[in-house]
Amino acid sequence: MAKLKLGPLPDDKPVKLTVELPASLHRNLVSYGEILGRVGGEGPIEPVRLIVPMLERFIATDRGFTKAQRGSAARKPAPNPTS
Repeated sequence: MAKLKLGPLPDDKPVKLTVELPASLHRNLVSYGEILGRVGGEGPIEPVRLIVPMLERFIATDRGFTKAQRGSAARKPAPNPTS
């Protein structure tokens, strides 16, 4: 098999999840969307559009997660470049 510069591409298909939110959290998401839309000069932003960016920001700024992730990556064996 030819050696290519690109390795396997990650599966980037969206994954659909169904979750139940407490009513108070939903009200806060609605309010946040209204405020964000007002600040950005748009109309209200639907809560469903807020969830992905909020989770991405949360994970990206969680130092404990980043540290634990680096620690688990350090314990994984290095890939064998000759295979």
